[in-house]
Amino acid sequence: MTTVPHGPWAGCPVAHGTDLTRLHGPDAIGDPHAVHARLRERYGAIAPVLVDGDVPAWLVLGYREIRRVLENPLQFRRDPRIRRAGEIAEEPPPVRPVGGPDGIREDGEAHRRLRAAVTDNLHAAAGRGIRRHVTHLAGRRIDAFADTGRADLVADFAADLPMLVLTRVLGLTENEGRVLAESCGQAAEGGPDAAAHDERIAGVLAALAARKRTEPGADLATGLITHHADLDEEETVRLLRSVLVTAHTATGNLLARVLEAVLTDPAVHSGLVGGELDITSVVEEVMWNSPPFAVLPARFATGDLELGERRIQEGDLLLLGLAAGNRDPLIRPDTGVSLAGNHAHLAFGAGPHECPGQNIALGIVETAVHVLLHRLPGLRLAVPAGDLTSTASAFASRLDGLPVEFDA
Repeated sequence: MTTVPHGPWAGCPVAHGTDLTRLHGPDAIGDPHAVHARLRERYGAIAPVLVDGDVPAWLVLGYREIRRVLENPLQFRRDPRIRRAGEIAEEPPPVRPVGGPDGIREDGEAHRRLRAAVTDNLHAAAGRGIRRHVTHLAGRRIDAFADTGRADLVADFAADLPMLVLTRVLGLTENEGRVLAESCGQAAEGGPDAAAHDERIAGVLAALAARKRTEPGADLATGLITHHADLDEEETVRLLRSVLVTAHTATGNLLARVLEAVLTDPAVHSGLVGGELDITSVVEEVMWNSPPFAVLPARFATGDLELGERRIQEGDLLLLGLAAGNRDPLIRPDTGVSLAGNHAHLAFGAGPHECPGQNIALGIVETAVHVLLHRLPGLRLAVPAGDLTSTASAFASRLDGLPVEFDA
């Protein structure tokens, strides 16, 4: 083990590149929590890692360090075009197709203009009866399997419901929503087909924006087009894509994890059914323990600085370990203690890029759980809880399935 004297890992005790954790490739990650714990034990709050193409990066694991990065856009910017050694990086490292909670790469005034268009219209969408839409659409999904007595609540419910709701919110047709559902999941996962799915998404959304310019409606697409931010066509499509992909992926993952928590803990299940427990407290616990995105890309240092006892250089790439930060033993020494009512988790990010659609996401999840428990008496797991599996990458952990039985 040696201390690197210069370069992106200056001052960090790392071995040669083969000894570093790679956050890409089929064997990149197994149990994210175990990987993060191992990195924390070895390196502390900030660990050197490699991303796609063996690009060097810092993985920020400490809660306080993550909040400092998120809340200081003058020191840590979303825009990858940061000077290093007199050069401008024209393209970002290939870390992820989805950039983060609000999906806007710009910072400063450019970010405020774009974000205002998104937040104003998401607020309006949340006020147009989003929970009523969820109740109706969740009921339709349940109707498809209610007579069978069995279902997979990931494939048959959680994976599709957010897209059905977003189809209404954005102003898409049901057919367009079905076309986009698969592509959103593939784009969020990355991999060799991500670019093709991104193009497919962009094509559908460009057609939507063009249609709404001549056929406006009470929807997000129309709201963006007519907003005083005066978005051009490229900006409109990019913001629509950001809302669609991020919300679909994150909300689907969160809904699946909340249902898992309900069905694997009899006290939680009975408390919700009997009305003694508030669904909001269950969702908060899940967002602490299993945030929809385990790692959030990406920030770039605007100058040389110190963070978590590491020397960060101008232009360095930082990835934010939200799941690790939520389990930081310095702020959460006992992960078994209830966090009901504690909203300080990192699941929605923080700072100027904090997720602007979190109220819609929570409305979808909380309403969907209520509808499901009301519609399916005797709902129970069809397999032992220990048999449930997840597919984990460096950036997220997705529940593979949730087989259940109920009284048809």
